[in-house]
Amino acid sequence: MPVSAIDSLLFKNLFGTAEIRAVFEDKAYIQRCVDVETALARAQAKVGVIPEQVGAQITNACSSIELDYDKLSDETEVVGYPILPLVRQLTTACGDDAGKYVHWGATTQDIQDTATVLQMKEGIEVVQQKLQSIATILGDLAKRYRDTPMAGRTHLQHALPVTFGYKCAVYLSSFQRHLERLQQLKARCLLVQFGGAAGTLASLGSGDEGLLVREALADELGLHNPIITWHTARDGIAEVVNLLAMIGGSLGKLAMDLMFMSSNELSEVSEPFVPHRGASSTMPQKRNPISSEVILAASKILRANAGLCLDAMITDFERASGPWHLEWIAVPESFVVVVGALNQAEFALSGLVVNTEAMKRNLESTRGLIVAEAVMMELAGHIGRQQAHDLIYEACKTTIEVGESTSLFDVLIQNEQVRSVIQGARLAELCEPANYLGAAGRMVDEVLASRQSYAVGTQ
Repeated sequence: MPVSAIDSLLFKNLFGTAEIRAVFEDKAYIQRCVDVETALARAQAKVGVIPEQVGAQITNACSSIELDYDKLSDETEVVGYPILPLVRQLTTACGDDAGKYVHWGATTQDIQDTATVLQMKEGIEVVQQKLQSIATILGDLAKRYRDTPMAGRTHLQHALPVTFGYKCAVYLSSFQRHLERLQQLKARCLLVQFGGAAGTLASLGSGDEGLLVREALADELGLHNPIITWHTARDGIAEVVNLLAMIGGSLGKLAMDLMFMSSNELSEVSEPFVPHRGASSTMPQKRNPISSEVILAASKILRANAGLCLDAMITDFERASGPWHLEWIAVPESFVVVVGALNQAEFALSGLVVNTEAMKRNLESTRGLIVAEAVMMELAGHIGRQQAHDLIYEACKTTIEVGESTSLFDVLIQNEQVRSVIQGARLAELCEPANYLGAAGRMVDEVLASRQSYAVGTQ
C-alpha cells in the first residue's frame, strides 16, 4: 500500500505524472539492473574477457526471464541490497555454461549506480521536454504582454512600473539557463559505473581489460565513460538532484508571484478555471490557486532532497557505509516531484487568465507615487540628487497624508521649486507610469531572441 504522496492513490497526480513514475517505479529499476548486467556481459564478450558467445546467451536468457519479485524482496531485506538476490535468479535463468559469467568482475554498486544513471538519463529527457514546453508558453506570454504596464513590487510595496511581459521574460530567462545546465551536465553526470570491489578493476587483471570493458559498457548503454571510478565521488548525483532543486526554486518563485497576483485584492491573474478546481468544502465562492500551492510545496521537497544528496557525498574510504542509501530515496522522489511541479506549471501558464484592467487599476492606485523616482531623477539634473530626493520624499509624504483626493502630480505642480525647472506638461508626462519602463521592452526582446537561438542550437 503506497505511503508516499508521489504514488498515493489520492495525491500522485498532483505531485507527479504517470510518465515519470513509470521511469522510477520498482520494476523499472530492477529492469535497469538487468539491462546493466546483460550489457556488461556483451561488453566483456566484445573485449574478450568472457567467451564471445556468452554475451548473447546471457542477453537472450535475461530478456525473457520471469523474476520472482517476492523472493527478490525477501532476500533484499536479508542482504541489504538487491543485486546478489537478482544475480542468483539471472544465473539460474542463464544455465550452467553462461550463468557462471553473470556479474563477472562487477560489484553491487556498479550495477545499482549504473541503473540509477540510466533512470536519471531517461528522467532528464522528461524534465527537458517539460522545461521546453514551459519556455514556449512563457515566451508567448512575454511577447503578448511585452508592453502591458503593471506595478512592479519590492517588499510587497509598489516600487516602479514594469510590464507583465517583462515579468514573464524574467521567469523565462531562468528556465532557459536550466535547459542549458541540463545539456551541460550530461557529459559530467551521466557516467557508467564499473570498478569492481574497490574501484580498481583488479578482478579483471592488471592490464587494460577492465578499462576496455568499462568503455564498451558505456557504449552499450549510451552513457559517458569516466576517466576513473566514481562510486565514492558522488558529485554527479548531487549535481543532478541539486539542479532539479534549482528548477524547483524557479518554479516556486513563479508560483509565489502567481499566488499573490491572484489574490482578490490584486486580481491581476488567475489559474485556468476548471469546475470545482480549488473549490472549498464550505465556501462556494473559492477558486484557490491549487497548481501554485502544489508547486510551492514541491519546491520545498526538492530543496530538502538536494541537501540529502549533498550529505550522501560524504563517503568513507573506498566504499561508503551508509550515505549512499539517501540517494535511493532522494533521486526517484526528486524526479517525480519536479516533473509533477513542471506539469502543474504547464497547466497553470497555458491557460493563465491575465486581467490587464486590474493591472492598470493597481498601477494607478497609488496616484503617481510609483513614478516618484522618475520625477526625482529629472529634478536631480537641476538641483542635485540628494536635494531632489528630499523634495520628492516630502511631496510623497503629503500625497499619502492628504489621501485619495490628490495625486503626486497635484502636490508637485503646486511646488514653486519644481515648477521653476519642470514645465507642467513635462511633469504630467513624468507622472504617467507607462512612460517609465526603462529598457524593459528591449530586455524582453533579448530574452525572446535568446530563446530562439537556443532552440535552434539544440535541435
